[in-house]
Amino acid sequence: MTERTCYACGATAAAPATRCDCGEPLWLACKPLDFDWNAIVDAPGMWRYAELLPFESPGGLADAAGGTPLLRLPRLDEFAGVRLHLKDEGSNPTGSFKDRGSALGVAAALASGVDAVGTVSHGNMAMSTAAYAASAGLDCVVLVPDDIPESRIDLISQYGPALLRVAGDYADLYDRSLEFGEELEIPFLNSDVPVRVEGQKTTALEIYEAFAPEIPDAVVLPVSSGGHASGVWKALEELRAAGVVDRLPRLYFAQAAACAPIAEAFAAGDESVSAVDGGETIAYSIANADPPSGTRALAAARETGGGVVAVTDEEIRAARRTIAERGGLSVESASATSLAAIRRLADDGELAADDDVVAVATGRGISESPPESDAASVDRVGIDKLRDRLAAR
Repeated sequence: MTERTCYACGATAAAPATRCDCGEPLWLACKPLDFDWNAIVDAPGMWRYAELLPFESPGGLADAAGGTPLLRLPRLDEFAGVRLHLKDEGSNPTGSFKDRGSALGVAAALASGVDAVGTVSHGNMAMSTAAYAASAGLDCVVLVPDDIPESRIDLISQYGPALLRVAGDYADLYDRSLEFGEELEIPFLNSDVPVRVEGQKTTALEIYEAFAPEIPDAVVLPVSSGGHASGVWKALEELRAAGVVDRLPRLYFAQAAACAPIAEAFAAGDESVSAVDGGETIAYSIANADPPSGTRALAAARETGGGVVAVTDEEIRAARRTIAERGGLSVESASATSLAAIRRLADDGELAADDDVVAVATGRGISESPPESDAASVDRVGIDKLRDRLAAR
């Protein structure tokens, strides 16, 4: 399945294109009109939805991706103001939802015959991509910003990738990596490329299966690049196209107030998302000032009757503490934004006390204490020299 389609204008393109001529991101074309929900396969994790995925599991660590629990946590209801269900993506092998996209991305790489994959990340996605590449016997290139904390270097290094600190504009690095990766046959599994989004859509398939034949009233998840949000929307639209559901839950997305370009666009009634000058926040991993799929996430919220909420660090801390003290789960600060947003929406009357609402806790991952590592140092390279350095890997 190499055909890609644009959600915005409907244009199609072939692999390895990642963006439409109109500027919006592409996703994999899927026409599940004959999908039978009762015919899902007896396979581990996310691979039970094989009919809605373009590649088979390569086995190994990939078999453990997905299949995370949806927990009914009534002790959180009073704080949340709704009937709260929590999707625990921290149960994935490397501790975040990124494993879903990494597993499918590695499967796609193996199917195409390349010997390496890459990613641009300073957190969960770097760790996830490196782990799944290691399990599949693929080389892995991870590009990180030059100012990344040493503790994160240790966490990523344990899986043995080729790590490069890159000086220069981080947003530019995203596009450059895709360009050089295509030229050098290193598919970069960046945050909103079509194959990663396709894997991450399985979050929504699992939520639906847990509620079937009903659907939740709303699903709330943190948003950074917009890739996960796009995948969830895509899966729900595919279920509707197949006649499995006749209506969709409202999708709400949560951002940290210090860096909230999608929330600002939603509040202003804008048709597209513009880059902002982001500030510091404890939800570091979703502080994306120029989200590549921001406008697509904005469309998902509006098309489903949902919205985008910006929450303060104080609200995030309170939500994270409550998840631990009343739910018994430790989540990273970015994950807690979903519960913080639900409480705000309930206070504002957007959500009712008897609404069944899913908070997606996207992970624990990079927030864990670093293990011992024998990674002594990481090469530094300027973005202007990146192509040559990748070619010499």
